[in-house]
Amino acid sequence: MAKTIDRVLVKRDPIGNEIPVVFDSPHSGTHYPDDFGHVAPMARLRKAEDTFVEDIYEHAPAKGAHLLGALFPRSYIDPNRSLEDLDPNILDGEWPEPLAPGQKTRMGHGLIWNICDGAIPMYDRKLGVDEVKNRVETFYKPYHTTLKEALDEVYARHGRLWHVNCHSTTSISAPNSPEGKAGIHRADFILGDRDGTTCDPAFTAFVRDVLASLGYEVKLNDPFKGVELVRAYSDPASERHSIQIEINRTLYMDEETLVPHDGYADLKANITRMIEAICEYATRT
Repeated sequence: MAKTIDRVLVKRDPIGNEIPVVFDSPHSGTHYPDDFGHVAPMARLRKAEDTFVEDIYEHAPAKGAHLLGALFPRSYIDPNRSLEDLDPNILDGEWPEPLAPGQKTRMGHGLIWNICDGAIPMYDRKLGVDEVKNRVETFYKPYHTTLKEALDEVYARHGRLWHVNCHSTTSISAPNSPEGKAGIHRADFILGDRDGTTCDPAFTAFVRDVLASLGYEVKLNDPFKGVELVRAYSDPASERHSIQIEINRTLYMDEETLVPHDGYADLKANITRMIEAICEYATRT
């Protein structure tokens, strides 16, 4: 079965016996709302997408896992950021809640982006407070509510949970990247567990070993450690484990045109092998 919230998300339930594993893809949405009002060229704006990631993981339900995917783009509002991670300088009025913008937010990539593709302004105006509130209520909160409900329900049924937060990354760092400079080539896969705080390190090591056995270069927490979605819903001491997985986009598509290349099928087949391995891990642990 699938649950759909129009323009917001699609959640697909397991086929057959449920395994205590939930995959979510918060940045693969391609439905751009009519009220976006951006001035950045669409071709540059789309560089923010984790294009095709939800499709790459599409066989998760067939392996017994849940799969949730956002339909809206992260550049409109980013579900992998805290509600406090908002730059007040992009607003035309005072935000009614406490804010704590981080360094990445001040560089244009917070809850609401104002810079895309390195240094391109997204707007020629300040955003209305009510406009941003609408994005929070209509898109951000339903995504978080649906994910949290799925995680809580699976945990209640099984007493344990593995949450896999699915992403893709550009192959080379930009000037405002976590590496601190442009031109650094990234690994095939980057696993993030916030330095061992969001899941059992044994699980992180297991996923790393599965990917390495498939011939991929894998790094841990370098340069991506995981952000809000793995932080907010993990509690390893209570057997609630969350890990972020970043796939290097050059493994499956042309980064400029966003068109899949000949490696797409092989990458998707290997991701399906990883999904199966994670589900088997969850049933025997």
